[in-house]
Amino acid sequence: MKIWIDADACPRVIKEILFRASERLEIPVYLVANKGLSKHNSRLIESIIVEEGFDVADDYIAEHSCKDDLVITADIPLAARIVAKGGIALDPRGELYTEENVGERLSMRDLMMELRSGGLLQGGPSQFSLTDRQRFASSLDRLLTQMKRKSRKSTLLRSQ
Repeated sequence: MKIWIDADACPRVIKEILFRASERLEIPVYLVANKGLSKHNSRLIESIIVEEGFDVADDYIAEHSCKDDLVITADIPLAARIVAKGGIALDPRGELYTEENVGERLSMRDLMMELRSGGLLQGGPSQFSLTDRQRFASSLDRLLTQMKRKSRKSTLLRSQ
């Protein structure tokens, strides 16, 4: 299991929560961005810089992540790609993307973009809050616990 972070727009506080979880549970973390990222002292954290361009980081994550990996992204099209291949995607605000909700979220995203481009709507998502941070930490803890349990169970089944 690995954690992939769509790092260009991920809030620093979310990255810090993920780094602590990585150290505690010995899970590798890959930050993918198309600009330089700050250095890390952990052997478990790797920064991957991709070329500049539309969706280049998203394409890298979608191509290199596996079914048992966790992808942290606010990018709904990337989340849809991850979910379609059986992976797990979590929004930095703690919302889990699922087969049941990702299509609806894509439709809503497209509608909002259309309204903004037509001048009928202004602004974007609300500012990142303490509640968002707490919801993310809680969702992450729950997900990692489930994933670790599933991983142990499959290891036991293979050894029998």
